[in-house]
Amino acid sequence: MTITFNDHPMKLAQSLTLSALLNQLYAHTAGSALAVNNTIIPRPCWPEYQVQDGDDILLFEVIAGG
Repeated sequence: MTITFNDHPMKLAQSLTLSALLNQLYAHTAGSALAVNNTIIPRPCWPEYQVQDGDDILLFEVIAGG
């Protein structure tokens, strides 16, 4: 399967959850948010959310402002 992660195409050997993908990539997730196909996925859903072929995933740092 092929996905895009932070604008970089990636091939995955198998379907993974978002949590498993981040663990595999050693991505720092504290203070981060994830969007899949331009939709924010709440952190509690990451362990169950299955990455699909063609997904466009963006991991970004949450910044508070006023």
